[in-house]
Amino acid sequence: MHDAPHPGPAQAARTTIFAARAILTMNPAQPRATHVAVRDGRILGVGSREDLAGWGPAELDERYADHVLMPGLVEGHCHLPEGGMWQFAYVGYYDRRGPDGRVWPGLKSFAAVAARLREFAAGLAPEQTLIGWGFDPIFFGGQRMSVRDLDAVSAERPVVVMHASMHLMNVNTPMLARAGIDRDTDIEGISRFADGQPSGELCEFAAMFPVMRLIGNPFRTVGLSENGLRMFGKVAQWAGVTTATDLVNELGDEGLATLARVTAEPDYPVRIVPAASALTYAGDPAACLAKLREAGRLNHGKLRLGMVKLVVDGSIQGFTARVRWPGYYNGAPNGIWVIAPGELDGLVQAYHEAGAQLHIHTNGDEATELAIDAIDRALRRSPRRDHRHTLQHCQMADAAQFRRMASLGMCVNLFANHIFYWGDAHHALTMGPDRANRMDACASAARAGVPFAIHSDAPITPLGPLFTAWCAVNRQTASGRVLGESERISVEAALHAITLGAAYTLHMDHLVGSIEVGKHADFCVLRDDPQEVPPQRLKDIEVLGTVIGGRPLALQAA
Repeated sequence: MHDAPHPGPAQAARTTIFAARAILTMNPAQPRATHVAVRDGRILGVGSREDLAGWGPAELDERYADHVLMPGLVEGHCHLPEGGMWQFAYVGYYDRRGPDGRVWPGLKSFAAVAARLREFAAGLAPEQTLIGWGFDPIFFGGQRMSVRDLDAVSAERPVVVMHASMHLMNVNTPMLARAGIDRDTDIEGISRFADGQPSGELCEFAAMFPVMRLIGNPFRTVGLSENGLRMFGKVAQWAGVTTATDLVNELGDEGLATLARVTAEPDYPVRIVPAASALTYAGDPAACLAKLREAGRLNHGKLRLGMVKLVVDGSIQGFTARVRWPGYYNGAPNGIWVIAPGELDGLVQAYHEAGAQLHIHTNGDEATELAIDAIDRALRRSPRRDHRHTLQHCQMADAAQFRRMASLGMCVNLFANHIFYWGDAHHALTMGPDRANRMDACASAARAGVPFAIHSDAPITPLGPLFTAWCAVNRQTASGRVLGESERISVEAALHAITLGAAYTLHMDHLVGSIEVGKHADFCVLRDDPQEVPPQRLKDIEVLGTVIGGRPLALQAA
């Protein structure tokens, strides 16, 4: 008779098997299942109950038996202020849900914007700056907000209204005075009345900097406050997101310490992937890289620093993106270079040689061409396999540009939400019908063989990958127009883009993005099966909760 074997460490560990009505694995080798076994926060096995019996004793958890599991959704381009921005007044055009689940109605007139700002100001101390966010004048028939509109809100208190794109802002006369912006201020991007006086609209970072310096750049810092991080976690849970970027992080010591501490909590619901903001380091890659190496010591299972973000141009709806001939459809002048063309090569080369992965903001196709050229030259000088440099937004890329990206091993993360929120404006004002029909061209990227993701850029648009997938599948604008039917993709391709596709652009496809053995046990819990509902209903599927590292988390109000 042989002695019974002593259980080894793996046998001694606790195993939980989650049962579901269906499990969408996003693993083409095993696309669907009914049970998933979890041990030590990782996926032990996937299949039927019988398939998993060989792993020994396990606790069967049937809380999801009537629901659908899929991989925790991956948001490859968003920003942590999506949570903390709710400390300010939301003044956007579309209805929007906050971290507590409350839906704030969109505002359809400048008067309604002013009324909400005044209401919000009633709760502020007299010396506090009044801050609003989410505004966009493109929805108001060509009218532009000015100091006259915001002086009517308050002629004494400084008022700042950040546009939805985060590339423009409006301020009132007291804020212009405090920032020292007047008729003689020589900064590109300051809009002016006919008499030369500043109108209060400030376009792009250089023009906004005097205001940001005064108010402490709250549109960034709120995301790294403890309260802001917890609010972001709640927003992510409502959206089914378990991995998310913070795609502009200034690597401040206090914010990083808070980020490392809060995300390390067992029940914090999201893995955060920050990208260092190269802009913060004023064209000094060595300083940025040194800070990134230092910050990397904070990394743990739910915090992954290492990427670098470059911003080349502005926003299309703000007319600050750089577009190729024939320019803007309504005749507006071309946009603003956030990084001068003569400087981009050196920056890309330095970060590329250091082994960093670059995420490069390009909205207009002229900016996209510049970025592709820079990466092409960097690779010729310093060949590097599997770099996965990713163009972010990349809204106007054409088929030839996608072919070049594929040949260079690049990825793209397309701003599919733009089709709904700004598609009508792009059709009528910014790009015109023919170019608008190929914006955010997922099908072209797929045909060219470019690995792609799709994103919300929250807080620019709401965090919600199922809605983003709906946009890529249906390409329907807010008015109901189908914008570029030939660029529609299948539901399966869209689900891949918000799971494995996004994970690939983050160099995390070996950790998240599918329900496969060895990966983090991160799941999104859905009421309905996205592969079975009509494509038009994709955005309406209810998220019931998430699982992070094998820990079930129910949705909770703030």
